[in-house]
Amino acid sequence: MPIAPPGVGTPPRLDPRLHDVRLLVRQGRIRASSDALALLDGAASAVTFDRLDRAVLVALTTECLLARGETARAIVWGEQLTDLVVGPGAATALHARGELASAQDQHERALELHLASGASGDGDHLPWRSGAALALVRCGRRREADDLAQAEHATALERGDPHDIARSLRTLATTAADGRAIGRLTEARALLAGTDSRRLAAQIDTDLAGLLVLSGEHAQATVLLRGAESYAAREDLWPLQSRVRRLLERLGETPLRLEAEALAVLTNAERRVAVLALDGLSNRAIAEQLVVSVKAVEGHLSKIYRKLGVTSRRSLVATVGRLA
Repeated sequence: MPIAPPGVGTPPRLDPRLHDVRLLVRQGRIRASSDALALLDGAASAVTFDRLDRAVLVALTTECLLARGETARAIVWGEQLTDLVVGPGAATALHARGELASAQDQHERALELHLASGASGDGDHLPWRSGAALALVRCGRRREADDLAQAEHATALERGDPHDIARSLRTLATTAADGRAIGRLTEARALLAGTDSRRLAAQIDTDLAGLLVLSGEHAQATVLLRGAESYAAREDLWPLQSRVRRLLERLGETPLRLEAEALAVLTNAERRVAVLALDGLSNRAIAEQLVVSVKAVEGHLSKIYRKLGVTSRRSLVATVGRLA
């Protein structure tokens, strides 16, 4: 089932460039999203965005920063949302502030902000019920949480969007106490098969792996965790990567080295060659992109292999934990 286009169920008048970035974030392409948002923020100083555009820009930026574990920077960015909680974009600003409050373990505050987002009149396109439900769970109010999660799931089913349905099933797997968490997460995985919802899929795989570890199904859990680990490493998602690592270590598995950790020992020139090699470029293509000779690329690769203790591109990918 294809993912609905980013304009479906979203407020009108959004800058087309923000539609594109919103889709990147939805797909879990956090690196590309962060780069695009930085460019848009630069453009915003020259081109006046309206309140809705600004709220969406700041909300997407804080979401990417939180996904990468840069909470302090996200909080600084989130200060801009204070003046955007009324008028156009209010629901987006309130929801983003709710996510920031959750990241700081301010669960009562998060609940208040998510409910305000839903009550603002234009929050139907946002998963405010899921945000509020998770805050309620953390506040020990599971029955209320499950009611909201069920309502979110019903809304998602009405829309028919597999991304939204899968996200609502993930929330239900947390709120419901009926023993169906594994089944719900498995259903969510099936819904996302063939879609571009990479971050949500990795989060669901990690949730499911955690339950499988508890039930003794270690082989399947390991497969799920390795996939989530590779994705998180590619996108520099430290919180997700840390969670995956803890589960792998519990299984007695050795986590892959993160790209940033592995490449830290390289010079700048070697790092540029390594990144392009990890992206699957041939030696000639790397040489053309860096405007150097093929022989120079081969020399850099030899030094890279020696420093990282590998002997080939295949072992380089396996060591760094990044798919070519």
